[in-house]
Amino acid sequence: MIGKRIFSGFASEENVGYARAAVVDDWVFVSGTTGFDPDTKQFPPDAVSQCENCFRNIERALMEAGTGLENLVRVQIFLANEEDFARVAPIIRKHCYAARPTNTTVFARMVMPQMLVEIEATAKIAR
Repeated sequence: MIGKRIFSGFASEENVGYARAAVVDDWVFVSGTTGFDPDTKQFPPDAVSQCENCFRNIERALMEAGTGLENLVRVQIFLANEEDFARVAPIIRKHCYAARPTNTTVFARMVMPQMLVEIEATAKIAR
């Protein structure tokens, strides 16, 4: 296995066989991260809250890897509903503006109906 693996404890990591993040050299590749709240064990009912949770969960993985949101290089954002883009755009800006990563946002059918947002991220570890 190349690099370090980071796990969040989300059941799908074990069930599907993936890691929340993989650290390879000075790069951190974060899996698609949903708005699942690890404290309440639920998905909030709205895209804004889920988007905040996505970034909170991504930040936890990045911190464990030795970096943070300020070192994001790329984000890929998946939204279940087109009308949510205007609502989550300010949340994306809040968490990404310092790094100004590349961004691809698409509208997609999610794996579970309660999922409204999923974000994949890549960051660099500053040395």
